[in-house]
Amino acid sequence: MIVYAVTGALLVALGLYGLIAARGLLRRVVAFNVVGSGVFLMFGALGWHEGRTDPVPQALIITGIVVALSASALAVGLVVAYARATGRQVLEDDAP
Repeated sequence: MIVYAVTGALLVALGLYGLIAARGLLRRVVAFNVVGSGVFLMFGALGWHEGRTDPVPQALIITGIVVALSASALAVGLVVAYARATGRQVLEDDAP
C-alpha cells in the first residue's frame, strides 16, 4: 500500500505545482482537483491495515468526492461567469 501513498503524494505535489505555475483559471481548477485526488488516494492508502480496509476512511473518501464534485462545478461556473464579465480567462494580476 506504500505505492498508493507515494502516488498520492506525487499527485498532491503535481497539483500544487499546477496551482502555482498555471495562469488560466480552468487549469487551476483542474490542478486543485488533482490535489484532492491525491489526498483521497493517500487517505485510502493509510486506511489499509494488515490486509483489510477500515470502513471509516472509505466513507470519508466517498463523501469527499461528492463535496469535491460540487465545489468543482461551482468553481467552473464562477470561472465562466468571470470570463463572460471581463472577457479574460486569467486574473488581472496574472495577465502578461
